[in-house]
Amino acid sequence: MRKDITMAPGTLADDIRLKLGILSPAERKVARVLLAAYPSSGFETIATLAERAAVSAPTVLRFVNRLGYNGFPDFQAALRAELDDRNASPLSLYEANDEVDPTDSAAGLMARSSKMFTAAVAQTLAETPPHDLENAITLLSDRKKRITLVGGRFTNLLAQYLGLHLMQLRDDVRFLPDRDVERTAVLAALTRRDVLVVFDYRRYEHDKLAIAQLTQEHGGKVIVFTDTWLSPTTSHAAVVLPSQVTAPSPYDSLVPTLAIIETVVAGIITTLGGEAHQHMKHGEDTARRIGLV
Repeated sequence: MRKDITMAPGTLADDIRLKLGILSPAERKVARVLLAAYPSSGFETIATLAERAAVSAPTVLRFVNRLGYNGFPDFQAALRAELDDRNASPLSLYEANDEVDPTDSAAGLMARSSKMFTAAVAQTLAETPPHDLENAITLLSDRKKRITLVGGRFTNLLAQYLGLHLMQLRDDVRFLPDRDVERTAVLAALTRRDVLVVFDYRRYEHDKLAIAQLTQEHGGKVIVFTDTWLSPTTSHAAVVLPSQVTAPSPYDSLVPTLAIIETVVAGIITTLGGEAHQHMKHGEDTARRIGLV
């Protein structure tokens, strides 16, 4: 297996993209074939990959060596391990966790959580591509755009959190409806002015992929908040914001994603400036008039 694998590494696809600049022209052909149908393409034979990339079998082997693997079986073993992580559920994580000490004190749990969350947030912010963060802020600050947010089983909470902030700062923000007829109507009416914000984390939900694809087909933009293994929706995304999910429990942590959301919100406030201030004032006045504050 590879050296220096961290607790929650980036995907092999990330590795390949990062190394495109140092690959030979022939090796880049192998990289593009792998990325075009990732991850399934990684389980093909050397001969098949070589044929599809129009290169020799030794070129495929040089490519995986350039990535840091000892050979093709080593590369495929790493890919299988990544897929196991990608498809993990809270139950499988619970059953596989042999590090939790049932006698751990509250102080010990807090110390372990502090170390884990601090590292996860720091790593997430450090690995967030600046251009993706800037593009997310630009799209969400564009008052000509209509924003639609949707989340998953747990991450719907994050979609709500971001959406409620956006509603205080600008118009044309909505959540994708749950009821079938309403949801269909919203998706059928997507246009180039739409921005879809999707939260999709491992045990990815199939409808999120279809929704992202529909948005892209209608000319809209897709922003995806996801984990380091990357939701399938990222293939249709203009912006991808991955986060670490390491937690002291079998459940994936939403803490690092929350840090990214609040960073995005801060950027939107700066970008909108006085417009955001006026929108907030108008909202407060309206709430006061109807007795909500």
